[in-house]
Amino acid sequence: MRKWLPYPLTSAALVLCWLLLNQTMAPAHLLLALVLAIVIPLIMAPLRTLADPVIHRPLALCRLLAMSLVEIIRSCFNVSRIILFSKSDEINSQFIRIPLDLRNEYGLALLSCLINSTPGTVWVEVLPEKHELALHVFDLHDAQWWVDTIKRAYEQPLIEIFEGKRLS
Repeated sequence: MRKWLPYPLTSAALVLCWLLLNQTMAPAHLLLALVLAIVIPLIMAPLRTLADPVIHRPLALCRLLAMSLVEIIRSCFNVSRIILFSKSDEINSQFIRIPLDLRNEYGLALLSCLINSTPGTVWVEVLPEKHELALHVFDLHDAQWWVDTIKRAYEQPLIEIFEGKRLS
């Protein structure tokens, strides 16, 4: 079974998405959905190099995502206010570096998604020689506040979630 369906949940999702997008259960679409659900995971299987993530603290993940949603909404209003009501010479757009303790690939990917989803911030890169995050902030007033916030509110929960370590 695993030979033809290496990722059965992905295959089921592909069938469901195809049928929902086409809004039909016609035999031709059902057959095409099944073919795609078998072929796409088989083609993509060799590209997967990492093991599946292990989530040590699922409740911490839920708290992190809820807090991130609130932060994204808050940032939407703040960035909108800055764009609409500030003069361009009042905006202090800069790059900062944040030292990272997080090493898990999935944790870094989720951190990247959360930072890039928040208006006013852009993950630029992880500088490998020092393992620092280069971050662009749209309107920077206190770089240390950003460092403390990223480390406390995002990095610490991600280390707990993906590495299982509690940081104080």
